[in-house]
Amino acid sequence: MKKILHLTLSVLALMFILQACSTTKSLVGAAHGHINGTWTLTSVNYEGLLPGAVQNVFDEAPPSAFVNSTWQLTNSGNGMYTLANGNSQSIFWSYNDADKNNPIFQFKKIYQGDKARKVAEGYQLYVTQIDGGSMTLKSPVALGDKTAYIVYSFRKK
Repeated sequence: MKKILHLTLSVLALMFILQACSTTKSLVGAAHGHINGTWTLTSVNYEGLLPGAVQNVFDEAPPSAFVNSTWQLTNSGNGMYTLANGNSQSIFWSYNDADKNNPIFQFKKIYQGDKARKVAEGYQLYVTQIDGGSMTLKSPVALGDKTAYIVYSFRKK
């Protein structure tokens, strides 16, 4: 089930990248260094979905459980997020801007003893906005023959 979900999200991500998007925002100056630091996820919104329609994200918890979570992202790619309830997860993250119009923030969950290069599964979110103090990431969700999005808004600490 987990692999099917990851495969579906990967296919959706690829389909989205291949589609031309008429409302693309320029991310001039966005780079790996802009994402480094400590971020607080301030809100979760939905585009094309009703709140509560998605029960679990990142194989962890409902989207609402990530509100007020803290994401620590180091320059080395190592990181961690901590939910408001105190649950923490180590991650390895990267920023892929091969497609300048659709850059991607991607991360893998890392467990005790794991090496990031040996972890094949992960998550990809589109970076739709980033500056020195805020960042917006969108996660595609298949909804019939359409794609909807979970939108995560962050503030830099």
